[in-house]
Amino acid sequence: MIEIKNLQKSFGPKKITRGLNLEVQDREFIAIIGRSGEGKSVLLKQIIGLIKPDAGQVIIDGEDVTKLKGAEQQKIFTKCGYVFQFAALLDSLTVFENVGITMLENDIPPEQVKLKVIERIQSVGLKPDVLDKYPSELSGGMRKRVGLARTLMLNPKILIYDEPTTGLDPITVRRIHELIKKTHDEQQTTTLVISHDIDIFNYADSVAMLFEGKVVYKGPTKDIWDSDNPYIYQFIRGLSKGPID
Repeated sequence: MIEIKNLQKSFGPKKITRGLNLEVQDREFIAIIGRSGEGKSVLLKQIIGLIKPDAGQVIIDGEDVTKLKGAEQQKIFTKCGYVFQFAALLDSLTVFENVGITMLENDIPPEQVKLKVIERIQSVGLKPDVLDKYPSELSGGMRKRVGLARTLMLNPKILIYDEPTTGLDPITVRRIHELIKKTHDEQQTTTLVISHDIDIFNYADSVAMLFEGKVVYKGPTKDIWDSDNPYIYQFIRGLSKGPID
């Protein structure tokens, strides 16, 4: 379980998260939505320790990670897998090297690494013939899949996706969302996805909306289209149903 309590973060005079509260249950699949600049990516990076909050708590499985240091903190964060917006693959490495990089750096025999890499590559819908290709030889959708395969090598309990469908066409967007759902179900992970594509509502269990650094709505995705919450209404329809300022 992830519990976020009164989370606050500023960069200079600009306040990003402003007393944000959110609970994510074990094995929940939650979509986090909101306008650009509302702090969605900053929130996720605070959860996994890439950004330290100014105040508040991030509690993962009962441990407040904001108070942990060194090995204790690292032990908690190894439960989390982060899939970057643009896959963050290393251009100078092959798919095999990108996906297996952690195991290779730990001097595990390449033959053993290859078996694990092939398993993960196939789990995200790719064939082993991509292993010797470089990122520049892959489509945008394939790069996203390779990025996910690399994250899955660590068997994370929590999977966090930062706008995984940015720059993709509608058909590929749906395929990536289907892959995220398939991975969530098969790996039995807790899944958090930032997305601007409302197609994600077809896959997520719940939706949380950020506005001005706070969660202004959280509820089941099955109820989203009937919600009279003005923030939700404007976001998904581009229309206003009452003041939100």
